[in-house]
Amino acid sequence: MAARGMQEATVVVIGAGQAGLSAGYHLARRGFHSALIPASAPGAASPAHRPSFVMLDANPAPGGAWQHRWESLHMATVNGIFGLPGFPTPDVDPEEPSREAVPTYFEAFEERNRLPILRPVRVEVVGRADDDPEGDLVVETDAGRWWTRAVINATGTWNNPVLPGYPGKNVFTGRQLHTRDYVSAAEFAGQRVAIVGGGISAVQQLEEISRSATTFWYTRREPVFRDGPFRPEVEGRQIIASITAAIEAGAPPGSIVANTGLTWSPYAIAARDRGALVRRPMFTAIEPHGVREADGSFTPVDAILWATGFRPDLAHLEPLHLKNDRGGIEMRGTQVLAEPRVHLIGYGPSQSTVGANRAGRDAIRRLTRWLGMSN
Repeated sequence: MAARGMQEATVVVIGAGQAGLSAGYHLARRGFHSALIPASAPGAASPAHRPSFVMLDANPAPGGAWQHRWESLHMATVNGIFGLPGFPTPDVDPEEPSREAVPTYFEAFEERNRLPILRPVRVEVVGRADDDPEGDLVVETDAGRWWTRAVINATGTWNNPVLPGYPGKNVFTGRQLHTRDYVSAAEFAGQRVAIVGGGISAVQQLEEISRSATTFWYTRREPVFRDGPFRPEVEGRQIIASITAAIEAGAPPGSIVANTGLTWSPYAIAARDRGALVRRPMFTAIEPHGVREADGSFTPVDAILWATGFRPDLAHLEPLHLKNDRGGIEMRGTQVLAEPRVHLIGYGPSQSTVGANRAGRDAIRRLTRWLGMSN
């Protein structure tokens, strides 16, 4: 039973991006009701006989991380919208910014399914209510506390950018930013910009910025571009199987994007044809007005863009001690093996949009079995 002053829900979903919305949809389909409707409301049953759920989203509006993407990332670049369950995707202009098109679609999905979402609500910590391994959990937020039987975590990676420590980083007098802070190439016009990273975002931003600025591309390893097509049913399945095996063995999850590799997309070809897609070995140090190259020479730069990726945003789950001594979380499907009250979706093999949809569905199947509910 919830302590005094706490709100109560059978399941708390943290995050309302693609994975979280999928989970919310399937919870509603399995008979879970909104925890935002008081038990005393007409026709409402007591929580013990009426499984309920709530969704807590730190963003100010629908759209998950998509609402924060850079201005020039259009729908043609991201290959359209991947549909949410039971909700057809709309026809969109390929030139429409993804930061507008995807949130609009997500908002319509939320309204259609009347999902019980509270926002902006930031989850600060998730802990155990007591020492009972089958007891309840307490979710503490900046807007109060929730008492719950289980947590479905769908926080993604956007709020946990990888920012490498580098010698001299703190003495650089120019601007430093991460991919998540990037807005448009216009802010770098006429400058000399170092772009660090070997992933898709790095190549996209390199291509854009190099149109109006002098760019220098740095990676730790020589980038490998895939010569043939990427086939989801072949290469895609192999990558997912590899990441799944790593998760089940308790290893840290690899990035799907990192495993997929780079393809000769239109923006990669454009950067190559303009002479911008020239990789340099990683610089050895940052100095006040530039970087020290691997060969010892000096390159002056005005800005450094760290397109160095993201890691899962799980700091609020640290009190549960989910990670092993290798930094991994051993799982079976979406369920944490050492803490079956917690499911992680949009994590490991379900980082992709299609994987996130499936993970939301699979998490609810496993969760209802664990709760003793009929499937």
